[in-house]
Amino acid sequence: MSQTQGARADPEAAYYQTIEEFFVSKRGDPLFLSNADWLLIRKWRGAGIPLRIVLRGIADALDSHAHSWGRDRKVGSLAYCAAEVDTASERWQRALSLGNDEQQDAATFLTAYAEALERAAGLGPASTPVARQTAMVLHEKASTASSSSQGLEEWLREREAALLEALRHDMGPTAVDAIEAEVDRDLTPYASRMPPKVLSQIRTQSIARRILEVHGLGRLSLFHL
Repeated sequence: MSQTQGARADPEAAYYQTIEEFFVSKRGDPLFLSNADWLLIRKWRGAGIPLRIVLRGIADALDSHAHSWGRDRKVGSLAYCAAEVDTASERWQRALSLGNDEQQDAATFLTAYAEALERAAGLGPASTPVARQTAMVLHEKASTASSSSQGLEEWLREREAALLEALRHDMGPTAVDAIEAEVDRDLTPYASRMPPKVLSQIRTQSIARRILEVHGLGRLSLFHL
């Protein structure tokens, strides 16, 4: 039984835990991750690399190792897979900028999020104009096939930050404090396993996710494609 089994499955923490379990199972060794490994995952999460892309890079690295001259030596660190994860991420970003299924997925996401903003529940005087403006620009960006995936993701993060600030203002400190307390309870099982920097990032991302969910919204990021 895992140390977090039975706890509420936090989507942000699940990103880290899934990578840990996948790496350990592919490596064939019961040892878990070091602090440096957790910080590497934090770097991938901060860069907005989707979970499936990270897992693809890990699989490519360990499959290559299994057929190499050094296959009898155990892979000691997740850092061994970093180059392949970077390669997988670069392929994904290139695909987003081309006229193919990945880019169509991005356009679909942008349109769907704009529509979600237009029908979002419980918006107040601060968040309503931010939501309306963001929805309008999302519709425009969804129709622009030449958008840079990197530039688009940066813009999405800025818009999400502005939206979250407005939502926090409209919700008030009591409601926000309640969400933060709930996140802290749900992340308690991870506290002994992850470095403080990693846990802090998970907490920040989890609070953002739950504030948006109150209004029927998801994260404003291509990360989930």
